[in-house]
Parts: sequence; C-alpha cells; structure tokens
Amino acid sequence: DIQVTQSPSTLSVSLGDRVTITCKASQTITNRMAWYQQKPGEVPKVLIYAASTLQSGVPTRFSGSGSGTDFSFTISQLVSEDVATYYCQQGYSLYHSDGSHDKNHS
Repeated sequence: DIQVTQSPSTLSVSLGDRVTITCKASQTITNRMAWYQQKPGEVPKVLIYAASTLQSGVPTRFSGSGSGTDFSFTISQLVSEDVATYYCQQGYSLYHSDGSHDKNHS
C-alpha cells in the first residue's frame, strides 16, 4: 500500500499568515493527491484535487502543487473561516451534505 505522510502534524498560526502543509507519498502517485478541509461537526470538503485543481467555489487563496511523491498545500493569507483541520489523501472522495460519499477517485 502507498503511505502518505503529512507535515507538520499541527500548526500554530495567526490570521493573515501564509500557511503551507506538505505531504509525501511512499511511491509515485503522479498527480493523484487531494486536499481537504474539515470543520467540527461537518463532513470533509475537497478544496484541491489532482494535486493543483481548485474545486469549484473554493477561494483562490487556497492552492496546491506537486507531482510524483511530493505535494504541498498553501493558504496565501489565513482568514478566520479557514480555522479547521486540513489533510491530504491519495485520490479523492466526493462527499455530500448528508455525509455519504462516492467511491474514491484516483
């Protein structure tokens, strides 16, 4: 199985900061990386898929880059509504408002 390691595991940030998170895959996954945002009590929201493609409706302060094994996710200027948990995943699942989701897209 492909293992994905995210760093840092926690971040202390301030509003207005530029925030970058990285993920490293144990073997090449070309561009099959997605980045999610999850707020308490909500289902995860896909922000970025295919490494760098912004999901429709997601603000442009979010961006992603990378290919192969090394990927990064950046918030250019943190605002209060961005305070959440962020994580990467190989491929991506499409979550719906009822909490169900489609199969993993890779």
